[in-house]
Amino acid sequence: QVQLVESGGGLVQPGGSLRLSCVVSGSIFNLRMGWYRQAPGKERELVASITSGGTTTYVDSVKGRFTISRDSAKNTVYLQMNSLKPEDTAVYYCNLPGRPQRWGQGTQVTVSS
Repeated sequence: QVQLVESGGGLVQPGGSLRLSCVVSGSIFNLRMGWYRQAPGKERELVASITSGGTTTYVDSVKGRFTISRDSAKNTVYLQMNSLKPEDTAVYYCNLPGRPQRWGQGTQVTVSS
């Protein structure tokens, strides 16, 4: 049974930073991992992904501001979010794009003055 546990969200001012963490269990961490977000009234979107070899992808709206990384020894994937904007406000989730699992609880990111 794969479990995905996200943490690190919170309330931050525009221009601020947050670092999200996702702990993965179930012997699946060797696969490509992704961070998703879902804003109110919008579809869930993949914002960043990273392969087991470290190759990364980003949606255009976060390029240059977000960095995804992974630590295989800790079974953890991270999302460093800098220069946050109000439009980044969403619930953030992690998952496996190529082998989707049951969604975790997500972590709320709110960017507001």
